[in-house]
Amino acid sequence: MSHVQVYDKAMCCSTGVCGPQVDPVLPRFASDLEWLKSKGHRVDRFNLGQQPAEYTRNPAVQQMLQSEGVDCLPLVLVDGRIVSRNEYPTRENLALWTGTSLGHSVLPLVSDDAGDCCGNSGCC
Repeated sequence: MSHVQVYDKAMCCSTGVCGPQVDPVLPRFASDLEWLKSKGHRVDRFNLGQQPAEYTRNPAVQQMLQSEGVDCLPLVLVDGRIVSRNEYPTRENLALWTGTSLGHSVLPLVSDDAGDCCGNSGCC
């Protein structure tokens, strides 16, 4: 399983899902990280305002901050490699980078011999 690390900008709480005006991307991303955890991946998320020492412990993050400043945040690393910067990736990208199946379900098709859309149930 993969190790995903997220280095956020300074936020009021660990996920940024607090306060009167929540960026709609943040709850989606928090949900996507929980989904990754449920698939067995290790996920660590760091907040610059609450855990600044974590940003200096990782040489790749430290180098990125020195060269680009905090505008590079959020940074997302998978197995130590930076895969995303300056935006929160989609679940599809997280799945691709970690080799995780999205597991989309496919709705069954109604066959032509079923009659009308309700399958001759008389409900329509």
